[in-house]
Amino acid sequence: MLTAVFAALLHALTPFPAAADAGAGAAPGGAPADWTARPGGGAGDRDARPYVYLEGTPGTALQDRLAVTNSGRAPLTVRLRGDGRAGAWARFADDTVTVPPRTRAEVPLALTVPPAAMPGDASGELVATGRGAEVRVPVRVRIGGPTLAALTVEDVEIAGGVIRYALVNRGNALLRPRLAVRVEGVFGTLLDRPERPLPLELAPGRRVERTEPWPDAPALDAVTVRLRVAAEGGARDEAEASETYVPVAPAAGGGLLLGGLAALASRAYRKRRTGRGTPRPPEPSEPPEAGAPPGTGASHRGPDPDHRPLAQAGARP
Repeated sequence: MLTAVFAALLHALTPFPAAADAGAGAAPGGAPADWTARPGGGAGDRDARPYVYLEGTPGTALQDRLAVTNSGRAPLTVRLRGDGRAGAWARFADDTVTVPPRTRAEVPLALTVPPAAMPGDASGELVATGRGAEVRVPVRVRIGGPTLAALTVEDVEIAGGVIRYALVNRGNALLRPRLAVRVEGVFGTLLDRPERPLPLELAPGRRVERTEPWPDAPALDAVTVRLRVAAEGGARDEAEASETYVPVAPAAGGGLLLGGLAALASRAYRKRRTGRGTPRPPEPSEPPEAGAPPGTGASHRGPDPDHRPLAQAGARP
């Protein structure tokens, strides 16, 4: 009995931790030592909500509160802001709040859903910063309205033994795509992979670039690749791309052969033009006969009976 009384007395004389003093700052790990921030409305830890949850349609303003509790011995000043998609929609009654010691303050906030927001789920955070520490409170918003499932496959191309493509979620619902691949060549079907689920979840508005291996691509063929995608809610799309495969060695040999023929043709053409353009030397004239006057020659002789005009040919003497 004496031992129990002594232990109780020793516990009563033990001082409180220094973290409760003013200016204690943040505890190890970045969490504040003497203040908290959480969704408002709860009377204690057991009644506190784990996050702010709101529901509304596009264009509506939703109301809630953020509770800041200062358990220290000095006033606490915190700065409030929103972060993330849904957090950016929130506006506080005051962006900077001073909370007295040993006091809890609830700050009103309004979260306005944009008129163009698509139905579905949106998330974000409410951020409180003070005394060198930061607290983030999650926000979840359910936006009402009809659900639209829309999926597209885009930018299909063939690069060697790989088929590249992109998937885009054009709706407002979370999608789990399925893919089917078919390749047709000149002589028939080269690849036929039935529809199968892909290992990904496509959030609304998200774009993902993917590849499909094709190790048995032909060496010589003209092919057409067709991709078909589908997802829950009736979302589906189809796209295709074409490619021509030509062996490297024959193509190089054909190029050399054509180049050689072109060179030979060009050489023959230059030789022909050279033969046509060179003037022939004049024929030498016959020397003048002995006793003929100077300046006379074969070109100055009298008429040759064998070179009479055609009009006289066959005429009688």
